[in-house]
Amino acid sequence: MTTAIIIVVVLAVVAIAAFFLLRGRTAGGGGLRRRFGPEYDRVLARHDGDTKAAELELGERVKQHGNLEERPLTEEARTRYAARWASAQALFVESPQRSLAEADTLLADLSRERGFPEGESFEDRTDALSVHHASHVEGYRRVHSARSGEGSTEQMREALVEARELFDALLADGSSRREHGQGNHSMVKGLRTS
Repeated sequence: MTTAIIIVVVLAVVAIAAFFLLRGRTAGGGGLRRRFGPEYDRVLARHDGDTKAAELELGERVKQHGNLEERPLTEEARTRYAARWASAQALFVESPQRSLAEADTLLADLSRERGFPEGESFEDRTDALSVHHASHVEGYRRVHSARSGEGSTEQMREALVEARELFDALLADGSSRREHGQGNHSMVKGLRTS
């Protein structure tokens, strides 16, 4: 009888421990999925659907870059970046490749000034950005790869429009989009309909 009670207690403890372990794993993965959104899916696909490997990678990004505090921009710097972006957009009509190259350089410069590490590679920089701007970092990747001119003009235009979201987020300093950078959206709208 005593042995049966001990077995039941041990099984109950194991079941409770398993429940909390699984619950914690699901909450962690769900938290990473919510935090990273489409970036979570991209990393999961890169790991051939291996959830554990994808979550390990994203967890490492959070550990490495999660405490990074973005440095504020001066109004002068904000104005300078907005003018550079407007020039890059205007250049698109004449030379999409040069436009994307300028947008790529501008995003690297702006992210560096905001306090994101340069990293040894483009992927290092986008990994750091993905921790704080996961929903916008894919546009930066698209601009970076499309600048070589391998895609169609429409694909390059879409990449520039998508990258504008990261630009706006980095430029905003946490302020509303209406306060900063809205003046140049007419050019973006023009790119959307051209």
